[in-house]
Amino acid sequence: MVTAHPPRLRADALRNRERIVAAAREALVEYGAESSLDEIARRAGVGNATLYRHFADRRELIHHVTLHVMARLAERAEAARAEEPDAFRSLRRFVHAAADERVGALCTLLEEGMDPGHPELVAARDRLDGQIEQMMADARASGQLRDDIAVGDLMVAVTQLTRPLPGKGCAVFDQFIHRHLQLFLDGLMTPARSELPGSAVTLEELRRQKRCAATDPAAGDSAAADPVAADSAAGTG
Repeated sequence: MVTAHPPRLRADALRNRERIVAAAREALVEYGAESSLDEIARRAGVGNATLYRHFADRRELIHHVTLHVMARLAERAEAARAEEPDAFRSLRRFVHAAADERVGALCTLLEEGMDPGHPELVAARDRLDGQIEQMMADARASGQLRDDIAVGDLMVAVTQLTRPLPGKGCAVFDQFIHRHLQLFLDGLMTPARSELPGSAVTLEELRRQKRCAATDPAAGDSAAADPVAADSAAGTG
């Protein structure tokens, strides 16, 4: 059961909790949704009893990993906007930061079994969405971002470009991520070299498509063609 308001923790207990969440994030990236809780405890440097004292089950732990990832992304977006005088450079910095957070590996894992209407998740998602939308609005107002791109387009592309390849055979995949993201970002700049098919996609449209896919098998067929189409801005909402 996910608790909305955990009790205030002592400093040492808070450090343990943070270590567990960080270790769980790393394990999810490396091993996927079935990461061993024993392995997560080992990576965090705590005993199994300590892990279960903080998180009743896997679902509660994944809930807090999701909040952690979304908060880190929001912080990096806020820092990029505050520290970069150039609006498009701010957007570039955030996109590369999102890749470093491994959103492509985490998005579908963190989403499984989650309650998208949980107040903590809604607040975290709104904070992150607002930052990304403002970055894109700034870049568009500066005359650098093409007009036919919306937040959904950006985050689907980032999620797909940072998703690990199947299997373990491509050990050098990480070295290509930032190169490919840079090529993608160049394509977002004005003047546009081509006209895009369809229309710009918002985050709400992506989420609506996912809700339809969950209740309508026919809609699920189209969603299967794009397995991240309904992920949130970090792919975690």
